Amino acid sequence: MEPIDIVGIGNALVDQEFEVTDEFLQQHQIEKGMMTLIEDEDQERLIKLLAQRGELKKQSGGGSAANSLVGFAQFGGKAFYCCKVADDHAGKFYCEDLEQVGITTNTGSQKHEGKTGRCLVMVTPDAERTMRTYLGITADLSVDELDEDAIARAQYLYIEGYLVTSMVAREAIVRAKEIARANGTKIAVTCSDPAMVKYFRDGIDLILDGGVDVLFCNEEEAGILTGTTDVQEALQQLQQHADLVAITLGKNGALLGDGERQVVIPGVKVKAVDTNGAGDMFAGAMMYGLTRNYSLAACGLLASHAAAEVVSNFGPRLSLDRQQQLLIRLQHEPEFN
Repeated sequence: MEPIDIVGIGNALVDQEFEVTDEFLQQHQIEKGMMTLIEDEDQERLIKLLAQRGELKKQSGGGSAANSLVGFAQFGGKAFYCCKVADDHAGKFYCEDLEQVGITTNTGSQKHEGKTGRCLVMVTPDAERTMRTYLGITADLSVDELDEDAIARAQYLYIEGYLVTSMVAREAIVRAKEIARANGTKIAVTCSDPAMVKYFRDGIDLILDGGVDVLFCNEEEAGILTGTTDVQEALQQLQQHADLVAITLGKNGALLGDGERQVVIPGVKVKAVDTNGAGDMFAGAMMYGLTRNYSLAACGLLASHAAAEVVSNFGPRLSLDRQQQLLIRLQHEPEFN
């Protein structure tokens, strides 16, 4: 059997991205910088409003974990994704989109009725992304969508925080962690969004229960989790739940800690046009480094530069060539030797 580096579990969402103004968000009472779940009819109404304002900038198969796996796979890693899509046009697009970058999924035999989930990403001039998501059939992701053999064979199980909005998905998380621990598969978790930590804290606590190997969060999520605005203190507290903690700091880089040392990763100066997917790419790039036994500094350097590349263009992804060129360039840096 072909080896698997990472098995991810997460929501399957087709991302559609539009440019908007702060006034548009205020006019329609949309909380900036947050992901909010909405119903199908509300999303359709919002799509019509957005379509009247301008063209669709990007469309891709998304979801927090999926975005990370795409970045991971395009660096050269082997990834498998457990998700749930409907037997509709969007579901077909989603699966084909992931397969094109070499990600294997569990969806080959799935023919579910319903509607594939969709995420509207609204980007303001300051590059901040705001999301309105209709989960569709992915809200029912359950233990039935887990590939237990793949999880048992993988180096890492990667869990996205967005799953905690669903009780059946929480059951899948618990089962996936049981399989991982029984087979020596390490567990990595991303908080995904401040709204998950703020409004679904019990679900995040469930993911972290018993401790995990790797935890990704941004500065805001770390602050909510720990109740402190001191990032150093937050890191120390979070290391009670994870062997390795990565706190992203936006343009200021990141802070990493593995219990023995802390590594400050400097930011990369770029002109940001869209922050959508920055944290996902950071996690995907860092996981690639971890599976290749890079030093902590090298993992952080790759992750920081990859995230900076993402925010300098629209959408949560980079081209394969751009990622490969980035990897080749950074491998000549002192941290990689």
